[in-house]
Parts: sequence; structure tokens; C-alpha cells
Amino acid sequence: MLAHRVARAGSGLDGLAMAMAIAAVAVTPFAAPAALPALGDPVALLAGVGVGISSSVIPYVSDQLAMARLSRGGYALMVALLPATATAIGLLVLAQVPSAAEAAGIALVVAGVAFHREAPTPAPARPRPAARPRRGSSATRSG
Repeated sequence: MLAHRVARAGSGLDGLAMAMAIAAVAVTPFAAPAALPALGDPVALLAGVGVGISSSVIPYVSDQLAMARLSRGGYALMVALLPATATAIGLLVLAQVPSAAEAAGIALVVAGVAFHREAPTPAPARPRPAARPRRGSSATRSG
């Protein structure tokens, strides 16, 4: 819900960039020793940049843009259908056949999405009209 509010506020991409910069600073001291050998290999550097953009930047930016444009329910539906979409792409593009347990899990997610109904929202209360002073009351008498 917080991410949805941030995306709706219009600061989603700026907040995402700041979060990624903070994460990079926090992780660098721990990951730098393992990454040092790759700094001399341009192919490894390009591969690392490609993986970073493909696995983090594109999905997170897409999420922020979707959250800014969709209702919470619409976004939740899109996210809930991701496993089925990924399985279909894996089957068609990579010829990866899911196991029986994986197929059952996907079927349960799709069934949950299909049978889910939003709780009805109560109608907003109508404001009561202001009471009019009665004729002949002391408030309307001049005296």
C-alpha cells in the first residue's frame, strides 16, 4: 500500500532511484571484493550492467508506472497473474514444462484471482439538510 501511495503521489521513480542508490551504497562494501576481478573484463561489466537493467530497473520502473495508473485491485490482479504468464512464456519460448506441483500452484493462483470479489464499499453518507427555523419562533421575531 505504501508503494501504491508513493507511485500515486508522482514521486515513484524518484523514490525508486533513491532506493537503488542507497542499496548500492549499502551492498558495495560486501560485494566489492567478489566484483573486483570483473572490473578488468569489459564483457563481464557489460553483462553485469545488462543483468542489472533487465532484472531490477525495468521491472521496478514498470511496477511504479503500473501502480501510478492502475487501481490497487487492478495492480494486484496483474501481479497475481505473473506466475501464469511466466509459465506460459517459459513453456513457449524455452520449452520448460512445469511439474505437476507447479501447475497446481499456478491453477490455485488463477482460481483465487477468478473467484475473488471486492468487499462492497458502503455508500457515502448523505449530509442532512440544515434545519430551517420555524415560523413564529423567537429566532425570527423582531422585537
